[in-house]
Amino acid sequence: MKRIFFTIAVFVTTVYVFSCNKTSINQTSCSGPAAVTDSTALLAFAKTYGITPTADTSWMYYQIITPGTGASPVAKSKVFVRYAVRYMDGTYIDSTTTAHEFELDSLIAGWQYGLPKIKAGGEIKLLLPSELAYGCQGSTNIQSNSPLYFNIYLDSLK
Repeated sequence: MKRIFFTIAVFVTTVYVFSCNKTSINQTSCSGPAAVTDSTALLAFAKTYGITPTADTSWMYYQIITPGTGASPVAKSKVFVRYAVRYMDGTYIDSTTTAHEFELDSLIAGWQYGLPKIKAGGEIKLLLPSELAYGCQGSTNIQSNSPLYFNIYLDSLK
């Protein structure tokens, strides 16, 4: 198991070092920890909470719990989701028990990359480096430069 996490970390680091000008959806210009730096915290969180992560080329990790059925969301889809979000120390930041409606392309980059991996009725765990979450700006409830864990249920979409 340790070898798998180490291999994933080495792979992400190698890809990051050799890539040129990789940009993400809605990326803003500011300085903060790089995705590779956040990777260590994300993989440690996954190990602690029994998550079996898959590395994505966008620098996030994910685990599909339930794939769902039907169509996957696209940029202009309205998604109805329930979610929980935590810091890497396990502290809950926010969670919902009723579905909230969002347009996919108005959400943070990590959700824009992650939600299309499932369909309506699906569930996904996203481990996001800070640059795919709220970056160096943070938000009202989220500290700047924070890698985050999301557990997301995609109830429906239109």
